[in-house]
Amino acid sequence: MEDTKIKSNAKSADNGANDFDIVIVGAGFSGVYQLHHLRKLGFSVRLLDAGDDLGGIWHWNCYPGARVDTHVPIYEFSDETLWRDWNWSQRFPGWEELRKYFNYVDSKWNLRKDIQFKSWVTSAQFNEEDNNWTLSINNGESTVKAQFVIMATGSSSPPYTPKIEGLENFKGPKHHTALWPQEGLDFTGKRVGVIGTGASGVQVVQEAAKVAKHLTLFQRTPNTSLPMKQVSYDVETQTEMKKNYPAQFARRRETFAGFDFDLIMTPGADLSPEERTKVFDDLWNNGGFSFWLGNFHDVFTNKEVNLAAYEYWRDKVRARIKDPKTAALLAPTAPYDPFGTKRCSLENGYYDVFNQDNVTLADMRANPIKRITSNSVITEDGQEYEVDVLVLATGFDAVSGAITHMDITGVDGLTMKEYWKDGLRTHLGLASAGFPNFFYLYGPQSPTAFWNGPSSAEHQGEVLVDLLKHLRDEGYARCESTPEADQIWTKLIDDKVHTQLFPLANSWYMGANIPGKKRESLNFTGGVPLYLQKCKESADKGYEGFVLS
Repeated sequence: MEDTKIKSNAKSADNGANDFDIVIVGAGFSGVYQLHHLRKLGFSVRLLDAGDDLGGIWHWNCYPGARVDTHVPIYEFSDETLWRDWNWSQRFPGWEELRKYFNYVDSKWNLRKDIQFKSWVTSAQFNEEDNNWTLSINNGESTVKAQFVIMATGSSSPPYTPKIEGLENFKGPKHHTALWPQEGLDFTGKRVGVIGTGASGVQVVQEAAKVAKHLTLFQRTPNTSLPMKQVSYDVETQTEMKKNYPAQFARRRETFAGFDFDLIMTPGADLSPEERTKVFDDLWNNGGFSFWLGNFHDVFTNKEVNLAAYEYWRDKVRARIKDPKTAALLAPTAPYDPFGTKRCSLENGYYDVFNQDNVTLADMRANPIKRITSNSVITEDGQEYEVDVLVLATGFDAVSGAITHMDITGVDGLTMKEYWKDGLRTHLGLASAGFPNFFYLYGPQSPTAFWNGPSSAEHQGEVLVDLLKHLRDEGYARCESTPEADQIWTKLIDDKVHTQLFPLANSWYMGANIPGKKRESLNFTGGVPLYLQKCKESADKGYEGFVLS
């Protein structure tokens, strides 16, 4: 046992330069939180990231219009040494400002000295003799060894591009929004085609429509975008706001989605239509995600309340669109999916652009894309749309994809793909049986899609930091969940989601956007307080559900 105890930031003469107590994969909010806090505890830590710089999604997402959809200060760390002297320029900052923020965090936390950029982890192999992992970087270009591995790879990776005939023949610039050229791309005077209506599609359309010669949006399912209600901030405003920051940060662990507002506990079903509408008005005027994640709690369980919310949204949107046919495509009379069971986006002028002469909405539900040529998109009805630039806003193999796309091998040659072939299996969304000392953050079977990155980084991150500290302090060399614990947690997730309306939607929440992916809830949909309660219950019982040795 003595030879395999966690090393307290001291490398023995037998350890190579690339041996660490802990390796973290991913330099977004969760990854840098772990790096900072685990180093403070004396662990030797290395963070690996495929990008050129800090930020995770905010390194990759630099397409025109890319912007956060969680308002500040909820979208930042709660460490007062960070927010005391940092001021945002807007309620919902853009990608440039998020990059500046990560650089600011680095200036305070000194992160880069322990980060290895341009390092794409392609495989991980567990060695049972010494309870260590060997990670292969860039297809074997180099390796790193560590006793513990933390996957902080986020919810929105890897990018997904559907198979479209002729896509490879397109001669102009074509980029997935998550793989946007760092030097940028100018839409001015160009004919721009955007495929997809997720958050990135909405954001690109808003920006491209301002300068493009013509913009064509290829829409299969309309986005239930909500009004952002963007606000600019000056230093005086921020200084006044900061008086309430501690209370706002504390509120996050008490609310369903980790915000500083919560679902309304009064059932919408108990109110009259007029009373519901009054509440809807207030939520709509608040902007942001208030109308989604601050609505009646039974909006996710009661079809009548859900339909009332949808119809309110529909009528608000249609009032902004001049052409009735276009309005019906963007806000159909009846929803394709229950409201809020597919991720809402925030918009700041999105629906207004469809009143412009230089914008066309192509209905892929009626006429799917048939093929792409060197300079056009052709739909099933034979309509040809000439384009100079093609934007692929086609989403991600979300939540679990970043892990399953790696070759991860645990005990007795068991691979993660094999263990998850019939569906995800984890305990507390933190670990899986057969993969000792291997942990996830902001990943499968935690509240991932239902709380924002910084809230998850801190609250779920604290759970993992405490676990690793416990292992070290008690002299344990190995930690893994049990198959029984994985089964119990997976059943809890399945039971919970089937009391809700989420399974009725063809969403990435349910893995429905990826051909061949099992249809199941990728997230814990019971809310942040219940999730943190379950984590605490495990810890209070000596980390019940885990085997420590």
